[in-house]
Amino acid sequence: MYAIGLCIDERYMLPALATVSSLANGLAPRERKEVALRVLALDLTAAHAVTLAQFARRLGFGSFDIRWCAPSAASRLVDAEYISITTYLRFQFTPAFVRRPYLIYVDSDVLARGDLSVPLHDLPDGQMGAVQDEFIPQVGGTGHALPGVAERWPQLRERVYFNAGMLWMPVAMLASIRAGVEQALVRGRRHILHNDQDALNLWLLSSQAVCPVNAVFNRFELGRFWERGNWVRRVVDRPVRSDPDAVLVHFVGPEKPWLANCPATEDVREYRAHLRATVRHVNGMGELGIEAAGGAR
Repeated sequence: MYAIGLCIDERYMLPALATVSSLANGLAPRERKEVALRVLALDLTAAHAVTLAQFARRLGFGSFDIRWCAPSAASRLVDAEYISITTYLRFQFTPAFVRRPYLIYVDSDVLARGDLSVPLHDLPDGQMGAVQDEFIPQVGGTGHALPGVAERWPQLRERVYFNAGMLWMPVAMLASIRAGVEQALVRGRRHILHNDQDALNLWLLSSQAVCPVNAVFNRFELGRFWERGNWVRRVVDRPVRSDPDAVLVHFVGPEKPWLANCPATEDVREYRAHLRATVRHVNGMGELGIEAAGGAR
């Protein structure tokens, strides 16, 4: 048994609903009854919390709970172009709140196409699961992540750098993960550029408490970047078109698929079709304040 965890603020309410809906679509109705949804919120209104709870029940999830909390006092945004401090809440999940043996953390800017629990079957004891970052695959490589780490500790150069948008965590590890990240925020502040993701990777470099997960479970959508320039060809060694094998498509970067100015790539069109269906579903529940980009309902 496992729980799926999301961190939501008001700005991400609509994409979070789309994410939850896609998570449900990736599971058979009988399987959904065994899955718990756990949400940590920073500024979500009580009315939207009720909407989330009702939506989760309508989709058939067996359990739902939400808790308002704040990130660690050591948390602050360095790269803050489009990122909310809510991102740090992913390390505030506790066993008492999750109430399941495993937690699968999911960012809200994703489209799930299948069952995300598969990596749990191969997760070794005492290790969390994560996918290597496509744009920043290694320490000391492209992307300027963990500035100065490879120079200060040359033995860490070319070690794998992981994306924090999908995490598979035994609840027994939640406290050690949180403590490790908070320690990295304090002691390694000068090496942190990409916020909580850098802090997580800084801890993982010393703890080695991570099991690599197949890339199809956190596949970046590349077409939006190709629309703006060819730099992505120099960074990612795979086709920029949609990956039919992707179990989860991750829309990293500032141009999100629910925004009207986002290039309409194949994956973005798929996301928007799903988003419109989600809005119709939510509005059918009587929540008439939810709408897609551009006012589409």
